[in-house]
Amino acid sequence: MPTVIGFEGSANKIGIGIVRDGVVLSNPRHTYITPPGQGFIPTDTARHHQKYVLEILRKALDEAKLTSKDIDCVCYTKGPGMGAPLVSVAVVARTVAQLWNVPIIGVNHCIGHIEMGRLVTGSDNPTVLYVSGGNTQVIAYSQKRYRIFGETIDIAIGNCLDRFARILMLSNDPSPGYNIEQMAKKGKKLIDLPYSVKGMDVSFSGILSYIEDCAHKMLKANECTPEDLCFSLQETLFAMLVEITERAMAHCGSEEVLIVGGVGCNERLQEMMAAMAEERGAKVFATDERYCIDNGAMIAQAGWEMFRTGNITPWEETWCTQRYRTDEVEVTWRD
Repeated sequence: MPTVIGFEGSANKIGIGIVRDGVVLSNPRHTYITPPGQGFIPTDTARHHQKYVLEILRKALDEAKLTSKDIDCVCYTKGPGMGAPLVSVAVVARTVAQLWNVPIIGVNHCIGHIEMGRLVTGSDNPTVLYVSGGNTQVIAYSQKRYRIFGETIDIAIGNCLDRFARILMLSNDPSPGYNIEQMAKKGKKLIDLPYSVKGMDVSFSGILSYIEDCAHKMLKANECTPEDLCFSLQETLFAMLVEITERAMAHCGSEEVLIVGGVGCNERLQEMMAAMAEERGAKVFATDERYCIDNGAMIAQAGWEMFRTGNITPWEETWCTQRYRTDEVEVTWRD
């Protein structure tokens, strides 16, 4: 019964989770929140992680009612992510692993999301839609790899939503995407926006440029409300995602869809995906904000799968990388 601790800090959240044989024992985190209209700068985010990491570590151990002697392996996010935050957390994970004299495993952030989603929802072999602030991918498992069927060719969907939230000066608490979702529920007018699907890939930068350009003009002319803009942006972006996900399902003959990543919390995205899945006789699986949003338990869970199959990271390879694709990892724990 190995007990694994996972450190996550690839973006604006520092999280540490402990997992034992598929059971999440603790999963505290802390979010770096900036003022409305601002994003988060990597160096400032790294300072935030450095400030809170030991507090979160103590909290994780206390909530799990464990000590360092109970930990069999330390896992950390190797990438992808923002350079400075990644390194700030990896340094702590490396130090802790040496102090506790246990193995260390570098985990792919994307695979952490997938394995956490599979664990929590019980989905078997789903087509995965991974949507977050830094990533947008449609993924399916085949021959020891998570294969990428389609992805964004420019910015991630979460980045698109976050940047539009800055235009409207929406609060970053708890997150820009959440606040857009709440405003969208009050929208009544669907504004025609560019729809950019290119085969199995999507593009969001042009849509963002278009809505950034027209938002203030339309609001000033009373042609729409901020709620209408949020509603229209969500509907357009999510329709694009549902389209490429359905195409991947058809190719794979899949009867399951798993939505992971921070944007996967969005209830409207889940609703649209469920409507598509129902027409195909398929099921949709999604998690709530405890596990959709970046957290340490997802890194621990993916690390636990790697640990039980002997996939340990050599010390000389315990570095971080901002570019670490989902399909680079050999999935040794699945048939």
